[in-house]
Amino acid sequence: MLKILMKRAWLISLALLPGFAYAQTLQQKIQAAYNRLQQDAQCQYATLSLTVLDAKTGEQVFAANPNAGLAPGSTLKTVTSITAFNVLGKDYQYQTQLGYTGNISNDGVLTGDVIIKGGGDPTLGSWRYAATKEGVVLNIMVAALKKAGIKKITGRIIGDNGIFNGQSIPDGWIWQDLGTYYGAGIAGLCWRENQFDIALNTAGVGSPVSVAGTIPAMPYLQFKSEVTNGAPKTGDQAYSYLPGFNSKIMYLRGTYAVDQTKKRISAAIPDPAYDAALRLTDTLKALGITVSNEPQSSIMLADKGQAVPQATKPLTTILSPELSKIVYWLNQKSVNLYAEQLLVTIAANNKKQPVTGNGVDAIKEFWEQRGIDKKSMNIFDGSGLSPQDRITTFTMARILQSTKKEKWFGDFYDSLPVYNDMHMKSGSINSVQAYAGFQTSHGRELCFSIMVNNYNGPGSGIRAKMFKVLDELK
Repeated sequence: MLKILMKRAWLISLALLPGFAYAQTLQQKIQAAYNRLQQDAQCQYATLSLTVLDAKTGEQVFAANPNAGLAPGSTLKTVTSITAFNVLGKDYQYQTQLGYTGNISNDGVLTGDVIIKGGGDPTLGSWRYAATKEGVVLNIMVAALKKAGIKKITGRIIGDNGIFNGQSIPDGWIWQDLGTYYGAGIAGLCWRENQFDIALNTAGVGSPVSVAGTIPAMPYLQFKSEVTNGAPKTGDQAYSYLPGFNSKIMYLRGTYAVDQTKKRISAAIPDPAYDAALRLTDTLKALGITVSNEPQSSIMLADKGQAVPQATKPLTTILSPELSKIVYWLNQKSVNLYAEQLLVTIAANNKKQPVTGNGVDAIKEFWEQRGIDKKSMNIFDGSGLSPQDRITTFTMARILQSTKKEKWFGDFYDSLPVYNDMHMKSGSINSVQAYAGFQTSHGRELCFSIMVNNYNGPGSGIRAKMFKVLDELK
């Protein structure tokens, strides 16, 4: 009896401790909010999961359905980002090589080809950084050619994908996404984030939408629009389709609301290496440096059974921004291309062919070595665009928690957008909404992952209800 009384007294005194009482209250508050979400009409047929960990210690603060494999949407980008920081380092930079074959005569005639050899840099020609903008990169190339004394090129400008010569589209991506800017495939030589804009002519509801032009001009593509003007507030539901690499016709299908102000959609460049070679060719011609033959890409040459000539003379090397800066925009704007390029770069770093499958395997192996069951990561890409991706909230929260001790944690944390006054990455695909990030609660740092799959009704509604659950972490 004495022992029982002593035990009760100990429990009572423990419960009176501020930290213990707060932890109990926090769990209860989260549980109540989670129950309300689970019982909401939008979640009648949905599967929910939430894991909250102490960001410093890894202690489990709350977990509901933590081991259910669910579609994470773009929150999967946090896993890719964190793995890249670990494997490549925050200061990692891609390299693009410019060189030439043959010889330069005394009067400046290059009898040979100019080769732009890509190294997987997703930022080459991107508008997001001052040093990567299209005009800046082209000027660097032109300056290198002029410095070498080249005034005429009897060969070609060739865009070379280098060792990135495998499948450019990850398995599991749906047909509707493949021609869109966010479904642009990976490439050894990326250019302008492998996308361009299509300007639209719009009219009244139900009327056809025609193509007004492209930005930049795409002289090698034709466009057939089957898009019609949709009713107000129906948004941009127009999609671009390119039947295959050799096709020169891009189809536009769907609807485009009459009240949309942008009047343009963004589409994927089918062969970015060719587009980069074309832009350099056109720039040189505009400056009076003639190029005798049409630009080519390594894919085009491979279709003809020809190999890319190896540059024997280097001209310049173009470095990408550091990885920390790439990850910033990757997460801030949820750039699928950046995530997929990092995924295959991780594979290349492991001395594997840089294809999506090898990158997925490398991520799973990396985290398995750190105690995470790779079977909890049934993933097919690095961006979360594949609707087949599955991962548990417990695994994602553990991966987030692992960053807290790293010197680059600040860079990763700053890359996370702010939603609901919380630093967290969002993810959404068809009937899927997810968030993953960090929050400080009464001085205690927390990390979390929450996913809802197969909800019904509007996305805005489920997001607001998920925020009410996450508000309990504040």
